[in-house]
Amino acid sequence: MKISFLLPFLVDHFGFSDSRTFEQRYLIADKHWQTNGGSILFYTGNEGDIVWFCNNTGFMWDVAEELKAMLVFAEHRYYGESLPFGEDSFKDSQHLNFLTSEQALADFAELIRHLKETVPGAENQPVIVIGGSYGGMLAAWFRMKYPHLVVGALAASAPIWQFEDLVPCSVFMKIVTEDFRKSGPYCSESIRRSWDAINRLSSTGSGLQQLSKTLHLCSPLTPGDISNLKDWISETWVNLAMVDYPYEANFLQPLPAWPVKVVCQYLKNPNVSDTVLMENIFQALNIYYNYSGQVQCLNISQTTTSSLGSTGWSYQSCTEMVMPFCTNGVDDMFESYLWDLDKFSEDCFSQWGVKPRPYWITTLYGGKNISSHSNIIFSNGDLDPWSGGGVTKDITDTLVAINIPNGAHHLDLRAGTALDPSTVLLSRLLEVKHMKKWIADFYKNAKV
Repeated sequence: MKISFLLPFLVDHFGFSDSRTFEQRYLIADKHWQTNGGSILFYTGNEGDIVWFCNNTGFMWDVAEELKAMLVFAEHRYYGESLPFGEDSFKDSQHLNFLTSEQALADFAELIRHLKETVPGAENQPVIVIGGSYGGMLAAWFRMKYPHLVVGALAASAPIWQFEDLVPCSVFMKIVTEDFRKSGPYCSESIRRSWDAINRLSSTGSGLQQLSKTLHLCSPLTPGDISNLKDWISETWVNLAMVDYPYEANFLQPLPAWPVKVVCQYLKNPNVSDTVLMENIFQALNIYYNYSGQVQCLNISQTTTSSLGSTGWSYQSCTEMVMPFCTNGVDDMFESYLWDLDKFSEDCFSQWGVKPRPYWITTLYGGKNISSHSNIIFSNGDLDPWSGGGVTKDITDTLVAINIPNGAHHLDLRAGTALDPSTVLLSRLLEVKHMKKWIADFYKNAKV
């Protein structure tokens, strides 16, 4: 994919009296852009390197010619190379104080105004914001907060309701479990039984050694590592459900087509010894961490590509992005875990010196009370656990839900392939139909 420009943009949204600035990175591709009747598709960057998101958002490139569109990919402050304080950006909560969704949206608003003022032909063109996951939340919220700057938003896999008690805290892990249950006989049951197997093995020194060896871990386990080990394994199952794409992909890790089905081939028999069960669990984990065959051992401190900004997201999760999750070990395949806001708050204060604001997002963006807004497409795949916190039913004629059977995390934003299920092909056609209407309405109203 060819990027025409790679430019820094000076942003002064710190709120300082002396107007300090930082360079925000953004990408522009204008190969198919037409100044006569064209449009601007603006990707609302999320928690990571914008080049990585750009390369994983092929949908925008696929529709650029049809929509005569300039493509803009804007990097979110504190991620990638858009670091307000350079190497000190993550030093402490004082330096991180300006990492909020509000500030990021304001950055995007300033960038859109800047482009319209400086790019000849862009001034009188409609802008559509597009994003996936947190970026999808930002796209929806941008349309809500800055309707005068954009004509509409495509919010893919955007869990804007994964806050407070807008949805049950159990819904996320239930969807993960259902993905594994459907992908192989006894697959979810094998995973459910693995937690007790880990507990039994880790209760003795020899068992710990055996567990470390069986899982091919880079560092031997200590008794204090078991909680982290189980979190790491749980996150792996979650990530596999998210990226259960119908073709080989390397979004979070290099993976085969339908990776959950491949993983479940190793988890067909839950009624085996603890050691054999953990050997099967290793074979399953190895698909996620070593599909390339190049990895010598498994590291329980890393689950995804380094292109994602886990440090910044950890801080955001401890301030405004407070999403309750819980499990009961009966309706899902995980150990029982109750959502405890007080403990979560203590952990956040211990790590960052901040306390979460669990009600701020709904105060700021409206929660489920968003029917006064317009022109937002909410797309969700039924394999994606984040769909549980997403908008999956039409709210009004212009706040529409597109549901994608057999679709994983923002599959519709990925480049089209011959292996795409018909459900995602139809979804993309519908998304483009809505965007064409927004663009046509913009030009029609401009003539009035």
